[in-house]
Parts: sequence; C-alpha cells; structure tokens
Amino acid sequence: QIITKMTLSHHYVLQKIGTSKKTTSSALTSCRRTSSKLFSKQAGGGIGNVQDQMIPSKYRLFKHTKRPKTVSVIGAPMTYGQPFVGTDYGPKFLREAGLLQDLSLLGWRVHDQGDLNFESLTQNNADIVEQISNNAKNSHIVGEGCKMIADAVTEVIRKGQFPMILGGDHSIAAGSLAGILRAQPNTGVIWVDAHADLNTPRMSESGNMHGMPIGLLMENMDDPSLIPGFEWLSSPEMMNVRLSPESIVYIGLRDVDNKERQVLREKNIKAFTMYDIDKHGIGKVMDLALDHLLKNDKNRPLHLSYDIDAVDPVLAPATGTAVRGGLTYREAHFVAEAVAMSGSLASVEMVELNPTLSNDAGSDDTLELGRGILTSLMGKSII
Repeated sequence: QIITKMTLSHHYVLQKIGTSKKTTSSALTSCRRTSSKLFSKQAGGGIGNVQDQMIPSKYRLFKHTKRPKTVSVIGAPMTYGQPFVGTDYGPKFLREAGLLQDLSLLGWRVHDQGDLNFESLTQNNADIVEQISNNAKNSHIVGEGCKMIADAVTEVIRKGQFPMILGGDHSIAAGSLAGILRAQPNTGVIWVDAHADLNTPRMSESGNMHGMPIGLLMENMDDPSLIPGFEWLSSPEMMNVRLSPESIVYIGLRDVDNKERQVLREKNIKAFTMYDIDKHGIGKVMDLALDHLLKNDKNRPLHLSYDIDAVDPVLAPATGTAVRGGLTYREAHFVAEAVAMSGSLASVEMVELNPTLSNDAGSDDTLELGRGILTSLMGKSII
C-alpha cells in the first residue's frame, strides 16, 4: 500500500494506489497516529519540550509585559456561540496536553486562573437558553459570558501581565477584545481565521454568535448594547470601547459571507485571503500585515486571535466550521512566530478546538497543533 500526500494551492489530496476506500481510510488513520507520536517526540514538531528555547535575545520580545514576564491563562469554555457541543473542552484538553509546562519551559511565570464559570449563566438563564433574540442565538449567555471575559482580561493587563485566553468558540472574542481595548485602546488586532466574523444580528444568515465578535465591536456598525446580554457595552466605561477599521488585519480568509464582503470593502479593512498567501507567500503577507498595524506606532500593542479553522482541516480536523484550502503546518506556525518576533504581542487567544468532532487521531492532531501554535506565539525558537 502506498499513500502519497500532494499539496495543490493548499488543498490537500490523499491519493491511494492499489487499495480500497476502506483500506485507505484505515491507513490514513494509522498514518495520523504515527505522525502524532513522532511529532510529540521531536523538537520542531510544534510542541513545547525541554529542547525548545525562546527566540534569540536580539529581539525585544513582549515589550508590553512587565518583568518578570507572567502569562495569565484564562479558560473561556464557551459553547453557546455555535451549534456544536464540545468547544468547551478546549481549555481543559490544552492544559492536560502540557501547555502550562511548555510555557514554563519557555521562561514564563504561569498564573492559571482556571476556567470562567459559564455553567452558572446557563442555570441563571435556564428559561431562555434556547431563545433567539434579534437573530442572535443564546445572546443572554454569550453576552454575560463575554462580560466575565472582558473583566478578567482587563484586570490581567492592568497588572502588567500577558493574557492568554483559551476558548471556547469564537464568540468569546467579543469579551476578549472589549477587555483589551478598555485597557489598551490603541491595540492592533491580527485575526487568523477562515471567516471574517464580521456579522451583526441584522446581517447574519445563521444567528450564530461565533460569527459576530468583530461586527459587534466595529465602530459605526449596529449598537451591540441592544442585544440581550450585551447591555454592559453601553456603560460609561464601555460605550466608546470600539475597534476602528484601520486597527485590524485578517489572515487566511477563505469563507466570507456576502454582507461581510461589503463591509470589508466599504470600510477598507486590510484582509489577506488564502489567494494572497498563495500569491505572495506567508512571509510577505506577515510583513505587510505587521507594517499596516505598526507603521505609525512601533510601540503599539498587538492582540492575536487564532481560530484553529484557519489551518487546513487535513491538519486540524477537530473544529466546527472547517473549510478546505487553509494554512499549511509551517504557515500556521510562521504567522505565530512572525508576530512574536515583532516584540509587540501583548495578548493571544486560541479558539474553536472541538475534540468531539473528529476521531481520536484527528482530535490529538488538532490539539497538538493548537498547543504548538501557542508556544510559537509565546516565543518558541527552532534554534
């Protein structure tokens, strides 16, 4: 049996020679398990271990974080922003995979705040969990959960620490961004995702709130405080906490709704699709992205929100809205490495890992990739 893997415009094709479909599927599963074991044993497999080291000191890393550097890990096990149960396992499984030890080995002081208690919100809102408010499903729970995230993130930043938010679905980013922009209003945002997440309830075709975090906080769009659960965004300290179109760059887009396309064009938001990555290469794309955000202020803090579905589903199958033609393994890491080397990274977020949506090997591969990307963001160096 011979299995070959070919890459064509970032679409991964598995081709078997002289085997049945059943045999090919079995062989693929075996290959995934073998590759997973190999990656876990080798430096450079994207996973932190004792051989990993920080990026060389000639780069001034994490300049917005007080010394000694402390990363504060905030678990945000939200699952109500989309229809699949399982995204709430992300923080737990990343910790169990060794993420906190990886961060420590990279020289960080680690403060694990545990998981925010979103289950208490479902109990308090038991009669409205299924309610669709203004085409925003489960908005009471998502909105109140986002307020919890925003408060936790703001507190961490004001202490001079580095917030790492572990999702959870991408609806949590409305809370992360609100907390970050409240503490550091000039923050630039790098959004690594197959999707633009630029909808509002008025625009959304599905009503799923994981497709809305940018739309809710983008300035001069619909008032998010009118959505049940998000009333807190109209408070005196939050009413002006919004994201300007010039302050965000998208990386890896390939599945964008029609109304989102219109907003991207009207607001002239910088977006690098998979076409741009194919055409220019990931190195040039990241140079352009960082230049866009830092050209007027080299000391500007950056936040990176990383949806694992930005990566091709052959490499990261355990996610809810997988789209073929995504980032390769090395492109996924290069994005993280480039932002870390800028020295301006001040906060990160990893979302949409759902281990229930693949077999054991696929779930392991997705979690290991997420863990590895996080260590690259936190300064891991190949040499």
